[in-house]
Amino acid sequence: MNKNTEELQALRKEIDKIDEKLTLLLNKRGEIALNIGKIKSSNSETYYNPGRESEVFRNIKGHNKGPLKDEHLQNIFREIISACIDLESKIRVGYFGPEGTYTHIAAIKRFGSSRTLIPLKTISEVFDSVSKGLSNYGVVPVENTIEGMVNATFDMFVNSDVTIIGEEIIPVSHFLFSKEEGIKKIHKIYSHPQAFGQCRNFLEENFKDAELIDAFSTADACIMASKEDGAAAIASEVAGRIYGLNVLLPHIEDYSNNFTRFLIISNGEKTSKTGNDKTSILFSIKNSVGALYKILKPFYENNINITKIESRPSKKFNWDYLFFIDVSSHESDERLKKALKGIEEYTIFIKILGSYEAAANNI
Repeated sequence: MNKNTEELQALRKEIDKIDEKLTLLLNKRGEIALNIGKIKSSNSETYYNPGRESEVFRNIKGHNKGPLKDEHLQNIFREIISACIDLESKIRVGYFGPEGTYTHIAAIKRFGSSRTLIPLKTISEVFDSVSKGLSNYGVVPVENTIEGMVNATFDMFVNSDVTIIGEEIIPVSHFLFSKEEGIKKIHKIYSHPQAFGQCRNFLEENFKDAELIDAFSTADACIMASKEDGAAAIASEVAGRIYGLNVLLPHIEDYSNNFTRFLIISNGEKTSKTGNDKTSILFSIKNSVGALYKILKPFYENNINITKIESRPSKKFNWDYLFFIDVSSHESDERLKKALKGIEEYTIFIKILGSYEAAANNI
């Protein structure tokens, strides 16, 4: 046995000892989590606390001396937290599925893989599942940096009582998949309309004559492409791997700076202030001269930063619009309360959709 082999075996034994200690400590953490779960149950508290989870991640970053990156440790601890909460209670998370969609990726990033993740066919089903208590939480897409708002999500907030308790931002990179070995046989491509829009230039340059067929999701596109000769799908790398398709072309999105924002919804839960908060608000204004100016002015006067404003037809009257805004504040802040009080006389209704910690890589 040479010197290098001996050194390798010695290092592996060190790792084995560390793994043994880690196992003991993780189980100790699990025992404490079970006790916390009992206290929460007796106090009728929710088992999932996004504010506390963020605090854990900040503590980890503060103690990290390397060589593991903060991102690596956060991914590891997300799974540890997920497993510990699973000991406390079986949390069910509904998401716009099936498995392999970008929403599925966002759900795993937020909740970890130890939670019960339930794929649902439509965005409206996710909202219904949460509002009826079939799921504790839901994950839905709300906007993309290239294609803008996801209208189906926007419309659901109008008549739903769910609240937003968090957001996740996922980088989007599309792949072209097929059971075929090359692109020459491809005459039909499946994908979600948003994905088609994000790959518009690529498709015009390379598949001008191909039939483009809308699917409920990018993962559904993979399922359909896997059943047909001469068919391809545009989807995430994860989806193609799940459904056993060949990669024909990677990274086919028109713009590399492509991100999708997802919202975490619950049935009426509220989150505590974190210091890096965002509040989403829905309102309808009275049809009068300068109405929108009058709405925006109180936010300026109270030093509230509006990070997003979007309008959609109300679908009740012609040229009647609903407005969706995000502000950098928590609904408990006095300045935001004053701003909302200042717009009351100019609105038909105001609905606070929720306050939550803003994602670190904000779009």
